[in-house]
Amino acid sequence: MPSFISKIGNLFKKQDTYKPSEAKQARAKKSDPKKPQEPNPRNDAPHRRKPQGQPPRPPVKKTRPQGEPRPLKKPQAAKKPVAPWDPASFKVEPEEGKTRFHDIDLPDDIMHAIDDLEFKYCTPIQAEILPPTLAGKDMAGKAQTGTGKTAAFLLCIFTQFFRNGKGRPALGKPRALILAPTRELAMQIRDDAVKLGKYTPCRTVAVYGGIDYDKQRRLFDDPVDIVVATPGRLIDFVQQNVINLQNVDVLVIDEADRMLDMGFIPDVRRIVYKTPAKENRQTLLFSATLDDKVMRLASDWMVEPGKIEIEPDHAVTELVDQRVYLITAKEKFPLLYNILTKEVLDGTALIFANRRDQTERLSDALYRYGIDCEILSGAVAQNKRQRILADFKEGRCKLVVATDVAGRGIHVNDITHVINFNIPSHPDDYIHRIGRTGRAGKKGISVTFACEMESFELPAIEELLGERLHCIQPKEGMLELPDPVRKAPHRERRPPQGGGSRGGPRRSGPPRGRSGPRR
Repeated sequence: MPSFISKIGNLFKKQDTYKPSEAKQARAKKSDPKKPQEPNPRNDAPHRRKPQGQPPRPPVKKTRPQGEPRPLKKPQAAKKPVAPWDPASFKVEPEEGKTRFHDIDLPDDIMHAIDDLEFKYCTPIQAEILPPTLAGKDMAGKAQTGTGKTAAFLLCIFTQFFRNGKGRPALGKPRALILAPTRELAMQIRDDAVKLGKYTPCRTVAVYGGIDYDKQRRLFDDPVDIVVATPGRLIDFVQQNVINLQNVDVLVIDEADRMLDMGFIPDVRRIVYKTPAKENRQTLLFSATLDDKVMRLASDWMVEPGKIEIEPDHAVTELVDQRVYLITAKEKFPLLYNILTKEVLDGTALIFANRRDQTERLSDALYRYGIDCEILSGAVAQNKRQRILADFKEGRCKLVVATDVAGRGIHVNDITHVINFNIPSHPDDYIHRIGRTGRAGKKGISVTFACEMESFELPAIEELLGERLHCIQPKEGMLELPDPVRKAPHRERRPPQGGGSRGGPRRSGPPRGRSGPRR
């Protein structure tokens, strides 16, 4: 025992520690003799350094052998010269009760664009409001949605530019400013301005939140004639001296009731006071609804404004077939499913809900039952919203579930059905929603679900419409719902808007359709 302990002590007294890797190397050296290393010719060769300060060698040009003919270039077809547009080629026969664009003194470049767009006669709002606005008078126009309000004030702006003859504007100093309540409407106005001004030197840009600030700021590196903007981003650019509004000749407030009556008053007031005095600019207001409150606010910014109302007793065009179904909240989704699968078919439908979380639950329920759709709400990123709108306009997307962010000023051709899954708490929103169909002379259908939770909103809507809404019951078989064909998609749930949920967690399955408080 003592001898074993002494051996252990001697082992720990050694300064060198035992390393298995070194032991293996030592054994390998003893067993294998060192082999002579073969010389590497690359290592023996002298290392050539690149001379410093000498220019690089020019590329060797391929020389053509003497006597060989030069290869012939492919002949290019000569471009046909574009013949100038002849105003005499744009012929529209006079028709009783209708006003032609020829009857209004518009520049030839604008008439050329109108000819390309195949516009022949003015809409009622255009025929009534263009003569006084072209004379420089401040005006407020009230007309049904989709009747050409945008074209009316754009024609006024372009014509004023031609008559004033001030030339191109300075950097960051536009000559016309158009205020819009939503990003989608601002983009729509810009697109319409590009179409009407395609033969003019005028440049139009849209400014709105939700996309890169610097990217929009670079739009003003070149002169801009017309700025279409939402209030928030415009105020940012004005504060950063990107835009100067002192040279604005024409100020337009579109969807004036929403801009002035739904919380935009402070922002709009700040913007208006950055423009020239009301005596030195022309101010135009356009909307589908203009009440006394809006006109009192607008009178502060206008000089003896005129007011034109087109068909005030009928807020909805006769081309829209309005249907109101009296059902329970649980019957909403089965009825929606059957309408989409049996009536819409190859058509295009726009479904409205009151809140973002309702659009998500409705979209998930439709997905479970084999119906694909897109969502348009404030929770969707701006670039995705632009892509969805483009797909919807071009027919690649047939069904969109939206909040009222898509309810105003968005013109998508051939929407056959507008469905109010939730009744809006503001009657004006009902008019704007169903105004997405029945446009451009085509018939449309609006469907509204009136359940025990929301039917109390109908009297206010009927008062605004000036007529009774005929309520009906679903036909037999329209409330039957098959089994789901997919699993519900995974989605990160947000807390319900407007005060949270009641009575614990929601059950799974189709949405129940309760509207709740509105943001």
